[in-house]
Amino acid sequence: MEFLQQNLLWVALAAASGAWLLVEFIRQQRDKSQLTPVEATLLINREDAVAVDVRAQGDYEKGHLPNARHLPLSDFERRGTELEKFRARPLILYCNSGATSAKGIAALKKAGFEKLYNLRGGLYEWEKAGYPTSRKKK
Repeated sequence: MEFLQQNLLWVALAAASGAWLLVEFIRQQRDKSQLTPVEATLLINREDAVAVDVRAQGDYEKGHLPNARHLPLSDFERRGTELEKFRARPLILYCNSGATSAKGIAALKKAGFEKLYNLRGGLYEWEKAGYPTSRKKK
């Protein structure tokens, strides 16, 4: 008990970080639309999912998921119909970190798409996991 009193700040910090980890774990368990690189690869291989890069042209040219379609978020209104032929297939949207692709998912949901996924952590997590990238245009 004396240890707790003398180290109250550290105990509070440990409790707060533990609570944050628990909340984050529960949130991730409920949101099945967020995919890890492993889950994305499985979806691509097993269900013929289509990866859609929503980053700017310059970022796409530096490297992207192999066979990824390029549709920058800024072009969704003008070019969104290009994804119609993939409506029945799962779509995995990604950007650099996962934030911009979430906006793309929201736009596609409004357009009636149902099988939508976000690559959690974007291309950054993909590369960090050691997965390959490509510079070929699709």
